[in-house]
Amino acid sequence: MIFRKLRGAVRAAVGLWAAMAAAAEPAGSRDTLVFKDGDRVHGAVVQRTPTEIVFRSDRFGEVRVKATDAVIIPAVVPAAKPAAPAVAGGAKAAAPRSAADAADEERLTLWDRFSPGVLTARVRSFMGPWNGRLSVASEVVSDVTDRDTLAVETNLSRKWAKNEVQLSARYDYAETDEVPTTDVLRTSGSWRHDFSKARFAQYRPSFEINRASRLRGVPNDYLLLQQEIGVGLQLSTLPTRKVRVGVAQNLFDLWKTTGNEEHTSRGVQSAFEEIELKLPWRMGLTQRGVWYPVNGDTDGFENRIELNKKLTETLSAALRHEIRRDNPDGNAQDYTRLRVMFGLDF
Repeated sequence: MIFRKLRGAVRAAVGLWAAMAAAAEPAGSRDTLVFKDGDRVHGAVVQRTPTEIVFRSDRFGEVRVKATDAVIIPAVVPAAKPAAPAVAGGAKAAAPRSAADAADEERLTLWDRFSPGVLTARVRSFMGPWNGRLSVASEVVSDVTDRDTLAVETNLSRKWAKNEVQLSARYDYAETDEVPTTDVLRTSGSWRHDFSKARFAQYRPSFEINRASRLRGVPNDYLLLQQEIGVGLQLSTLPTRKVRVGVAQNLFDLWKTTGNEEHTSRGVQSAFEEIELKLPWRMGLTQRGVWYPVNGDTDGFENRIELNKKLTETLSAALRHEIRRDNPDGNAQDYTRLRVMFGLDF
């Protein structure tokens, strides 16, 4: 009996505290930050400039977003209401609570905790002027054999008046019946400097580690470092169409990590072309091809083309085709890949 009375008293106290808290903060008394894809959070505006919004969210703390990526719905300040007349018995008439006021109250949901708009805003605030994308692709197939594939990639880029830097890292893994068939980690970078509207120079280093390579049926794991220094011409610099062509000197350094470990180095010239197109319906197309002419040997060739579609302000999908044939280092594995990837833009 005593326990039941104590439990009833606790429930009454909690109910009274909740009622007092609701009365202290009426619905609609907070600002609302609305992202372009419809995500919204409640809180208060800390600072607002023509380029940036600083917003203190009730659930996520301080968030910084670009002024073009979100809008602010100001808080509704309720008008002063005259005191309600007393009713018989000393009790005061309580105004009925409308359904609209109840629906306006914020509810903590799983979507609120992991909203793509809020997560992207936090990443953008951390990265500052750098833009990028984190992409993932995966496949599990079980028929005659069990096959699993996974690809994770991240890209960063930053532009200045006459310089542009791009960084990327990608990991590809595949196995068949628990035997690895692909295990490649590749990192690359690119720095391009524009001397004028038509002339440019660039430096492109890349590093590749392959732990599941086979050459003529024999294990051929390796580490490959490639450095490309080139110059070129920009044939088109329109905002919706960019076309570049050029020539470069390449240095290939290869370290074999299986069998007879050895290091080889080779210099090869190349010609390249690059295309960037902005298409309707928030789509974009990028392509880069490289040709390695080799005297007395088979010419090498690389090509990568990607069609990208922005699904929302933060989510995107991409269809990518890559091919590499007869790399001049003589040992790097040839491949052809066609892949659909989904990414988070920031």
